[in-house]
Amino acid sequence: MAEIKLDLFRRFGDLATDALASHREEIDALNVFPVPDSDTGTNLYLTIAAARDRLREFTGPDWRDGLRAFSRGALLGARGNSGVILAEMIGALLRRLVLATEEERTATVFADALRKAGNAAYAAVGEPQEGTMLSVLSAAADAAVACVDSDDTARTRDVMSVAAGAAREALARTPDQLPTLAAAGVVDAGGRGICVLLDAFETALTGRRPSPQVPMPSTPHIPIPTVLGAADGHALEPGGPAYEVMYLLDAEDAAIPDLRKRLQPLGDSLVVVGGEGIWNVHVHVDDVGAAIEAGIDAGRPHRIHVTHFAEQIAGQTHPHATRSGRAVIAFAAGPGLAELFRGAGAIVIEGGPRRRPTTSELLEAITASGAAEVIVLPNDVPTRQSGEAAARTAEDDLDIDVAVIPTRSQVQGLAAIAVHEPGRKFDKDVLEMTATARHARHGAVTISNTRAITMAGPCMPGDALGVLDGDFVKVGQDLETCATYVLARLIGGGGELVTLVSGLEDPTGELAEAVAAWLAANHPAVDVMVYDGGQERYPLLMSVE
Repeated sequence: MAEIKLDLFRRFGDLATDALASHREEIDALNVFPVPDSDTGTNLYLTIAAARDRLREFTGPDWRDGLRAFSRGALLGARGNSGVILAEMIGALLRRLVLATEEERTATVFADALRKAGNAAYAAVGEPQEGTMLSVLSAAADAAVACVDSDDTARTRDVMSVAAGAAREALARTPDQLPTLAAAGVVDAGGRGICVLLDAFETALTGRRPSPQVPMPSTPHIPIPTVLGAADGHALEPGGPAYEVMYLLDAEDAAIPDLRKRLQPLGDSLVVVGGEGIWNVHVHVDDVGAAIEAGIDAGRPHRIHVTHFAEQIAGQTHPHATRSGRAVIAFAAGPGLAELFRGAGAIVIEGGPRRRPTTSELLEAITASGAAEVIVLPNDVPTRQSGEAAARTAEDDLDIDVAVIPTRSQVQGLAAIAVHEPGRKFDKDVLEMTATARHARHGAVTISNTRAITMAGPCMPGDALGVLDGDFVKVGQDLETCATYVLARLIGGGGELVTLVSGLEDPTGELAEAVAAWLAANHPAVDVMVYDGGQERYPLLMSVE
């Protein structure tokens, strides 16, 4: 049962991210409330992608910890008003699932979880409005609770199907609840996003894609405007706040009520969500300094993001106007590797096996680069998926040319950036870097922390493991034997240059020196470069070109 729950959310994370990617532009076009900044679909997409990314990295045995990771990913990666509200909905829903007992019916738990998600979202918003994602989720929760109350045999899939249908019906009513929507001839953008997410959850449960029973916003019944206000100079409500302020806040839970009281009179669209010492704060204001100072008095604000709405909308109209040049963004798994990438001219995002960059962080790096052309070196498989998601968003929203080089390891990234040439045409530079990365055969050694069966045979905790192109090929008693075995396999296919990168578990470089000596004795014509990478988990990384 526990594994089914976690697998369910893994499927949901993938399906929801793909669904919001497909519907992102449609939802952005519906965005007229609270500010017509055409980013609701993008913000929902980036928030759910961050949750999915965090769950992908989770490898622990307890499914409850996996759900907490999913929730934390949404909280830390939330973007915009809609994203922060979604993060609170997800957090409340998963907290209910984590607290479920064996005696409770699964269908009843999910229905109650939807109800708690809706209640938490209303409580988090400073001035809740009907006709928004709040009322759409509330209608879905009411229908789910009514389903289990009236039918003792209802299954979880029945509950979610009923909830998704009620959400679609509630979405169609949103123009009757909000005059702003009626005037624009659209349904609520956030509510449309909730429908997409509930449909994705139903698909994760059943494998079926639900058939809408009410007109969707893409039909002539509920038209989508092609331009929302920007053309006539009235994109923002007259007299409304000019800035969106967001930050993460490390603060005691007891400090949050006073924070809300200070932020409430500064503007509107106030949402403060989180708990257990970490909060995501969102508000629309004119006085940016006052909003940030309130956070400083409450705790430690960080990842502060300020958006001037007028500039944002101008950027949507002329997104490419102020960008120039080319940038390379690289994920580095250790401080030494970070310095190597920086030395080669890259913008670096540092992390490790348990701290990979999210889609949102990669998109922020692409945006902040100021470049018209961006090359991303993900340097591992999960980061490549996040990079491709960020690249699609940057290309569609900001008209930035983004290429993600399919580097699967840190050493492939080093090989790729070594041939980077900003003076070349963008396509040729990408082609050359991609070809070099693919031709760089790579391996590593690590130490087993569990009992397992590998392609090279069984291993026990403490065994040395040799890795070749991502697969275990050697189980041994010492790292040097495994490393020379892997390198012999790599060099057997030919090559002129070997790169060795020592990690945290080889602090003096003794292992790297021993392998370099083996190479000099057995393949004296091959050049070798040795670096201190400082990466976790892998005492030595290797590549052959």
